[in-house]
Amino acid sequence: MARKLKSLTRRLTGRGKPPPKKRRQRADRAHRMRVGGYWDRVGKLQLDFLVAQGLKPTDRFLDVGCGALRAGVHLVEYLDPGNYYGVDIDEDLLTAGYTLELSPEQRLKLPRDHLRRTDRFDADFGVDFDQAIATSLFTHVSLNHIRLCLYRVASQMKVGGKFFVTFREAPSEFPLDGVIKTKKGAKHNERDPYWYWRSDLEWAAGFSPWEFRYIGDWGHPRNQRMVELTRTP
Repeated sequence: MARKLKSLTRRLTGRGKPPPKKRRQRADRAHRMRVGGYWDRVGKLQLDFLVAQGLKPTDRFLDVGCGALRAGVHLVEYLDPGNYYGVDIDEDLLTAGYTLELSPEQRLKLPRDHLRRTDRFDADFGVDFDQAIATSLFTHVSLNHIRLCLYRVASQMKVGGKFFVTFREAPSEFPLDGVIKTKKGAKHNERDPYWYWRSDLEWAAGFSPWEFRYIGDWGHPRNQRMVELTRTP
């Protein structure tokens, strides 16, 4: 009872609230938590991984499920002007990333129309891509959405281009109705957030011209695994 009274008093008097400036700062950064947190760590992790896989500043790059540009802020800086493109289902995240995360100099390197809101992975920007990535996307979409994503991205990749995707992996012997329990909650195979077998992704890739290669651990803080897909003729 005492705890409830204390909480009520704080709400009525405004005590216990952060000052207005701090509240504005939190609001300005809410988009960072909406894309899963680990903002600096996972953003830089993606850049370092992609460069290690051969990404060059002259390459055209597609960020699938780019959100508020967690990786984009690093990739825009690294790539030559105009070479970064991103698609996401959430227009608010795209706007937040462009206006709040990019510096004025970076916005000059990234035309706003290189960021597109789409719910069907529409990445037809009129260019062919050398590399692409989808980080923490397949943990939130169904297997049919994964199949659609791989099909549509394949149509926009150069032959020999690489598409790197992450997923929450279950052991091959894990039961179909099993639930993976983590500190962040349960992962299911039929609803968000999803787990998948490695063979699920290989099956989905089989409908499009991809060569499948499992990479596995790449240092993700939530243990998401990495797959490399190479565009074939």
